[in-house]
Amino acid sequence: MRTEFPNHTIILAVCGKGGVGKTTIAASMVRELVKLGEKKILAIDADPAVGLATALAVCPEKTVNDIRDEVIELIKKGNAGERKRVRELIDYEMMGALSEKGNLAFLAIGRPETEGCYCQVNELLKEIISQIASNFDYVIIDAEAGIEQVNRRVLEHVTHLVLVSDLSVKGINVAKAIREVAREAVKFHRIGLVLNKVRQFEENSLSIPREIPYLGEILECDEIRDADKTGKSFFEIAENPVFKAVREFLARLNIIEYRLCEERVK
Repeated sequence: MRTEFPNHTIILAVCGKGGVGKTTIAASMVRELVKLGEKKILAIDADPAVGLATALAVCPEKTVNDIRDEVIELIKKGNAGERKRVRELIDYEMMGALSEKGNLAFLAIGRPETEGCYCQVNELLKEIISQIASNFDYVIIDAEAGIEQVNRRVLEHVTHLVLVSDLSVKGINVAKAIREVAREAVKFHRIGLVLNKVRQFEENSLSIPREIPYLGEILECDEIRDADKTGKSFFEIAENPVFKAVREFLARLNIIEYRLCEERVK
C-alpha cells in the first residue's frame, strides 16, 4: 500500500560501498514486491557489473549504454537529424531494451559511457528513463558502488533511499557520505540504513550512525551465499530470514503493509 504517495511511482535506490551486499538487498526487495502480484515493478541495474540481472535470472539483450553509444555514433555520422528525431529513436530503443516477465520488467544501464561529452544525449536518456518509470508502481534501482551515481542519471528523483553497509568503518562512512550528498542531490522522501552481513554474535556491537534512520540488520545467510556462488535466481530461493527482514524494511519505509505481505507468504 502506498499511503504516502498514492499518485506517484515509488522509486527506491539501494546504495553503498562496493561489496556490502546492495544487490542482495535490491534483488530481495524485487522478489518480495513481485510476489505480492498486485503492482507493476521495474528493476533497474545501474551497476556496471550487472549483478542484479543474474540475481533475477534476467538476460538483457541491450543496455541503456548500448543505446547511448548507438545514438552517439549516429550523431558523429550526421545521420541522427534534429533533436525530435533523436528522442524518438531513443524512446523506441529504450522500450525495446526492457525485459519483461509477468509483473516484472528489467532495465540495465550498462558500462560507463565512453569518453567525450554528450550531455544532450544523456539528458534525453534521463527523461526517457523517467517516463518509463512512471508506467510502474515500484522501481528498484541497484546503484553503482560508491557516491558518484547519487548526483547523476536515474537517482535524482528517487523517493526512497536505502543505504547498505556492513560493520566496517569504511562502509559506514560511505553510507554517511552518500546521505550528505543525497540531501542536496536527491529528492527523496524517506531514507534508511541497513546493516548487512551481520553475524549472530555481532548483534550487540552494531555501530549505528545516529544521523541516519535505522531500518535493521540482516544476518549472514547460507542460502543467499550459495545462490551468489551458483548464480541461482532469488525467485528460486526458499523463504529465509533475509527475505523476512527485507519485508520488515519495506514496511518500515511505508512501502508495503507488513501484515499483508506475511499473509501472502503463508
